[in-house]
Amino acid sequence: MNKTVKTSGLKVVLYLLVVGIMLYVVVYMPTPYLIYQPGSAQEVRPMISVEQGDPEEEGTFMMTTVSATYANIWLLMMSAFNPNAEVVQKAERMGDQSREEYTATQVYYMNSSQSAAMEAAYGEADIDYTIEPEYVFVLSIPDHAENKDFFRPGDKLLSVDGDPATDNERLMALLKGKKVGDRVQVELERKGKKVSGEVPLVAIQDSNTGAERPGLGVMIATMQKVEPESPEYIVHFADTNIGGPSAGLIFTLEIYNQLTQGDLTKGYLVAGTGTIDKDGNVGPIGGVKHKVVAADRRGADIFLVPSKNYDEAKQRADRIGTTMELVPVDRLQEAVDYLEGLPPKS
Repeated sequence: MNKTVKTSGLKVVLYLLVVGIMLYVVVYMPTPYLIYQPGSAQEVRPMISVEQGDPEEEGTFMMTTVSATYANIWLLMMSAFNPNAEVVQKAERMGDQSREEYTATQVYYMNSSQSAAMEAAYGEADIDYTIEPEYVFVLSIPDHAENKDFFRPGDKLLSVDGDPATDNERLMALLKGKKVGDRVQVELERKGKKVSGEVPLVAIQDSNTGAERPGLGVMIATMQKVEPESPEYIVHFADTNIGGPSAGLIFTLEIYNQLTQGDLTKGYLVAGTGTIDKDGNVGPIGGVKHKVVAADRRGADIFLVPSKNYDEAKQRADRIGTTMELVPVDRLQEAVDYLEGLPPKS
């Protein structure tokens, strides 16, 4: 009797152990893959406002996104049955960046895209503006860095020894009279909260001269502030959880639409993608085939696409049988001219 009970108990333990191992392997065990698939087509009007902008907009401008998921075994198996899923190596898209570093990089790209969109829109609308550095942004911290326990990717560097550090040049000037091994008081902003502490200066190789100089030992970038000379044209961006530079064109069109009289949408649902620079040049992006699907699912009438991405976008559009009009553009002016030439949607 006791032997039978012990045998049954052992079987239960073994069964639970096998189930636990299988569950870990299928659901929790990390893999070196990402799964990309269509994301969303989101209206940008709620994200952008101009101080005294023209509110008229019968249609809408929509930014398109790609959904990226860290793949487990289960998701990899399911992706085989999803015609819109794309499995890629993490290293192919993220390099040797950690998740935190990759996220910080995408935040930087989004911020830069917003700044460029403002510059391009102001330029298209003939509005004078100024641009100046706003703050230093921490992109990554090398594994061997002495200060890796203090800094985090995404930190805003506010000051060094009480003096504002608005850009890389200003930071170098603040550290110029110091030497490697000196300690400085650093103030940061991290997720809306201020963090301060004392950190040692480490040896940095100057990219221009090759000489060593004291530095903080982190990879940084400068965030820019774009402001019109007239406050009535100030642009405000709402906080979003979206990163990357590919919404630049759509941001620019929304800003331009609010800066000028009339409705550039003409009542159409205008989706699109593409980077933008301050001169209005539209650049190619990744994942356009997924963005075409996202826009089609949302019922977009028009999809603005960088010319270099047009062939890939057209191939996917033909495959899904969308009725969207795909419009290739190389410059902001081309997109504006196309939209201005449309009849109002009936």
